Amino acid sequence: MSQFARIAGPAAFVWLLAGAGARAQTSNGLGSDGLNHDRILGVVPNYQTVNDAAAATPPLTPEQKWQFFLKESRDPFNIAAAALSAGLSQADNQTPKYGEGGAAYGKRLGAAVGDFTSQNLFGDALLACLFHQDPRYFRRGPRSRFVARVAYSVSRIAVARQDSGRQTFDASGVLGMMLGIGASNLYYPSASRRGTVMAARMGTSLTGWAIGNVAAEFWPDLQHKFFAHGFPHRKPPEPPVLHR
Repeated sequence: MSQFARIAGPAAFVWLLAGAGARAQTSNGLGSDGLNHDRILGVVPNYQTVNDAAAATPPLTPEQKWQFFLKESRDPFNIAAAALSAGLSQADNQTPKYGEGGAAYGKRLGAAVGDFTSQNLFGDALLACLFHQDPRYFRRGPRSRFVARVAYSVSRIAVARQDSGRQTFDASGVLGMMLGIGASNLYYPSASRRGTVMAARMGTSLTGWAIGNVAAEFWPDLQHKFFAHGFPHRKPPEPPVLHR
């Protein structure tokens, strides 16, 4: 199955699920916990995005970084996407090679949840606190041209904002991804603990990271242009008409 199908399948499935309720947010799109509770297309979690990088946004506290990790790891969209990804992997007996049957699917599901949870744990919480780095994505915004914004989005894989506000190498994000992938050797079967498998997962994680940054960069523009009045699956029901 193509990589596009593996990404588009979970997205199409979870599109049918209603997102969590909106919360009060600041003009910069952040809640009182320092996170963005808007959802891309009304469904995909967007906790990491700070809409205006030029604004004086206070850094996340250590407690908020741990809250970020917990919210991402237990978000219904991410868990549902992991469940469907495990199903696609089961259908083709792909990595991790647990075999076939219900027990094998349970192991694949556990591995899929473990994969993104371990990367979130290292990148968003442990290393972000250790290196005093902000794990959020700070948008460049529409003041720049399209190509420059795409390049900026991809570059944020390697560049992070320190809690002090200065830019530096994204040690928490990059090392967190590597440690999370390495941790999978604790629960992957021996047939899937090869260097080629780890390298392929690294490429998939980097690709997903870049796509996520680009989506976070341009989503507010698309929302303003095409979804200014919200989404059909997020609108409150119409009040009943009372007949006399």
